[in-house]
Amino acid sequence: MFGVGVSDLRVYDWATADGRCGGSPHMHLLCSEAYVVLEGSGSVMTRTFNGDAETPLEPGHVVWFSPGTVHRLINGGDLRIVVLMQNSGLPEAGDAVFTFPPAVLADPAAYAEAAAAATPEQARARRDLAIEGFHQDFASFAEQAVRLKADRLDDFERRWRDGALAAAEATGVQLTALRKGDLAHLHDAAVTLRTPEPRLGMCGHLQTYPT
Repeated sequence: MFGVGVSDLRVYDWATADGRCGGSPHMHLLCSEAYVVLEGSGSVMTRTFNGDAETPLEPGHVVWFSPGTVHRLINGGDLRIVVLMQNSGLPEAGDAVFTFPPAVLADPAAYAEAAAAATPEQARARRDLAIEGFHQDFASFAEQAVRLKADRLDDFERRWRDGALAAAEATGVQLTALRKGDLAHLHDAAVTLRTPEPRLGMCGHLQTYPT
């Protein structure tokens, strides 16, 4: 496998308390993400230790950001993007922390309950709660986010080893083989088709593809 996750995202068009439409602000602890804009318009609001910014999104734009970037997608109209995720899609497998208010972040049970979303109503409530805490002190949020996910780090490491690291190591083996004139791995060439699985994502309606 490639060690990269891919999903098709139609950003929520639900209005928030500040009048802007879009998704739930959150941060990844270990993964970079890239947005490839296909349709519509909007922006991504970001917060890091270096400050706040807002980057426009239009068809043809590619925007990426590294771990530690709080990001909030804003839908200016029919915004659709392809999301590329580092580490075999780890961002959708637990590496995200919503910007819920500090009291929720401090209570793992309350956080888990607020983060779950099986219906559009729950996804909207989750988004609105994350908006409430979007402008909290950034350093405090980052520290709480790490504490909140501390018991998942072994799981994250296994996913990294089985995905991204394994893919990189396989390339190293293939390079060594090619230098020796060994073409064996080329005989294993194959084509794989993945069909999408719909779900309610953090930022919009997702079509995910198993990695």
